[in-house]
Amino acid sequence: MKILPLLLCGLSAAVQAGGMSPLVVAPDLVRAQPAAGAGAVVPAPLSRPASSQAIDAPVGTNPVGVGVGRPDPRPQARPSAATAPAASGAGTPGTPGQTEVRALRITGVRTVELVAEGDAQMRRDDIVLTADRLAYDELLDQVTAEGKVRVEKGDGWLTGSWAQLILHEWVGELRSPAYSFKRRSRLRDDDRFGAEPVEVTGSGRGDALLFEGENQYRLANATWSTCEPDDPAWYIQAEDLELDYDREIGRARGSKLVFKDVPILWWPWIEFPLAEQRQSGFLVPTVGMSNKTGLDISVPYYWNIAPNYDATLAPRFMGRRGLQLAGEFRYLTPVSQGQARLEWLPSDRVSGERRSLASFQHQQMLSPRLYASVDYNGVSDDQYFEDLSTRVSVASKVNLLREARLHYNGGWWNLAGLVQSYQTLSGDDPYRRLPQIQFNTGAGNLPGGAQFAFAGEYARFAHADADRAEGDRLTLYPQVSFPFERPGYYLTPRISLHHTRYELDHPLVGGRKSITRSLPILSVDGGLFFDRTVHLFGHDYQQSLEPRLFYVKVPYSRQDDIPVFDSARYDFGFAQIFSEMRYAGGDRIADSNQLTAAVTTRLIEPATGIERLRLTLGQRYYFSDQRVSLNELGRTPVESLRTSRRTDLLAALSSRMTPRTAIESAWQYSPSSGLTERFNFYVRHQRGFAKALNFGYRFSRDVLEDLDVSAQWPLGGRWYGVGRITRSLKEKRVTEAIGGVEYLSECGCWILRTAVHRFATNPDRVTNALFVQLELKGLGSVGNSPLSLLRRSVPGYGRIDDPISDRFFGAE
Repeated sequence: MKILPLLLCGLSAAVQAGGMSPLVVAPDLVRAQPAAGAGAVVPAPLSRPASSQAIDAPVGTNPVGVGVGRPDPRPQARPSAATAPAASGAGTPGTPGQTEVRALRITGVRTVELVAEGDAQMRRDDIVLTADRLAYDELLDQVTAEGKVRVEKGDGWLTGSWAQLILHEWVGELRSPAYSFKRRSRLRDDDRFGAEPVEVTGSGRGDALLFEGENQYRLANATWSTCEPDDPAWYIQAEDLELDYDREIGRARGSKLVFKDVPILWWPWIEFPLAEQRQSGFLVPTVGMSNKTGLDISVPYYWNIAPNYDATLAPRFMGRRGLQLAGEFRYLTPVSQGQARLEWLPSDRVSGERRSLASFQHQQMLSPRLYASVDYNGVSDDQYFEDLSTRVSVASKVNLLREARLHYNGGWWNLAGLVQSYQTLSGDDPYRRLPQIQFNTGAGNLPGGAQFAFAGEYARFAHADADRAEGDRLTLYPQVSFPFERPGYYLTPRISLHHTRYELDHPLVGGRKSITRSLPILSVDGGLFFDRTVHLFGHDYQQSLEPRLFYVKVPYSRQDDIPVFDSARYDFGFAQIFSEMRYAGGDRIADSNQLTAAVTTRLIEPATGIERLRLTLGQRYYFSDQRVSLNELGRTPVESLRTSRRTDLLAALSSRMTPRTAIESAWQYSPSSGLTERFNFYVRHQRGFAKALNFGYRFSRDVLEDLDVSAQWPLGGRWYGVGRITRSLKEKRVTEAIGGVEYLSECGCWILRTAVHRFATNPDRVTNALFVQLELKGLGSVGNSPLSLLRRSVPGYGRIDDPISDRFFGAE
């Protein structure tokens, strides 16, 4: 019997020389008689002589194996049943191309057919085929499997009742298949349109499956879903289903989308992604409703032109307004990127007008130091966003930017130029800059520790209103500072000169046409630092005390005959009281002789460095009356001159005394009137993921008084509630309200979101919108997504699922 492995080795060598894949009997089949004793296993003889070139192993408790490769003729000790090897020799298990067969019984004729029965298993590389019975044709490299067939390859598996497969071509058939393929979405280095890679598992069943080559499958009367294979909550059902895992694209003919056993969409033909990659094709329709548009349905078509180009065409039907066509194009190159968007409504059923939108953004790198950009936005009428948008952030737009920029970075200096205008939807038109050129430079570590900065600007201002002044403005603004810093204190004196020259086309009434203004500016900023260890609320903290003084001196210069091209008063707050300038822009340089005093205290956790509490008090003191204002000659005054000697008292508080709760508050108090001018208070409690509670109160005397409450919280049973309400106490009305619920399926393959949004940009213009979205993992979503609304409106809002990358615009 021991000559049998040698004979089969010779036969195997001859077969290999002839170009066939040899079959070699594993030495496990040739058993030496073990020593008698407890636990000894009696060897089972071969049922046919070696000269017949047949393999016949009896059924027993120990599986036997057949492998590809030259066997080792040396006698080996027989392993236990659980670890019996399939083959050994020159080619070890796992060697590329090696085939391994294991079963309770193996019979066959060499180079003709091998039959394995009883827990049969065939393994080659990453392919594992198991069945009750396997018949392997060595010449054709074809295996036929019967009974409880299971094919595993990589991260996927298939099961069925019967299969026939040519292994090296991966061509064959599987009856009554069930399958599951796991893939991870791939991102290219140049793919900035995508998101983080995610793992997607596609599974389903069918009547029959054809293997059509590596990673190619075709099924009849089949399903596909990313849910659990046994009981999918949703699936695509198709008469003919193709799965191309090379391109990661699925194609379905005669298909429908089924959710909870109810068909909700039908397609005669559809392509869909298998691993959430971008691809051309119709996207899942979006459906919404509002009182401005009525029933709102959009059926987008996505065109994946190239890895760095794509476009979306989105017909949109609005029950009240009519049919709108929208399109968006995006591009990305090594030196540029941008997008263009168009919307066109031929005839609005409500207004009877043609309505349109155009938007174009482009960024270009002309050289390693020279950059350019274009930003153009326009709509056909002032009410476009309010009538056709369901979002308050869009509906409340008042100006649309139109500008082109050039920027050069020279290292220690930079130069920028732009032309800029706006389309005004509400309020006064701003001035156009035609053009504006800015030059900035600076240097540090000068003699004596001095630092130098320079800002220069030339601008040509024009206005659509012929009654408004136009002209040129040149500004030169050099600054020298001498920072002096030591442990425990700092002092920074600064000297500046603000020189401005105007050449006006038409002066203000009673004003000058050529104006030159040169104003020196002196400021001194200094502060001290004290700290100590304190024990509060059962914990040790490092407490700091930081007093600060800031002095500014600017002489008076007449400026009421200078047009206000781009100046506006800064909002009063801590940032402004520590600024040399009272006004933004360059048309007004306020006269100043003032001192700002403030003190800040902090509680810092020594072990982590976390700031648990910060409290700041500050006030500005004036040594002279105000003389410069935003008022212009010949125009209605817009600002009263200050005569008081001190400003309102400012206080600010922020606290994170617990890891879950944060408090922010700001207070402006008028000592002269004894009244609060402004007060804000916000509390945010983040108890955990998708557990957020927020409360806010805003008060501004004679302007507004609002209460704002928002939350996201689990309701139980995988349901989550989310909402926000903002009520104006001054106007006694709700200005914005949001309410919604979300549901995450147990398997995580689908999510249902609903939300109702009501907002009013003014009491007479109220918008009501309904959002209903069914998100199917790996496929897309049906309905109108409220995600961006919820994220903007509810601080701390968290998606109840892991983010899903989307291949088309407006995903959220």
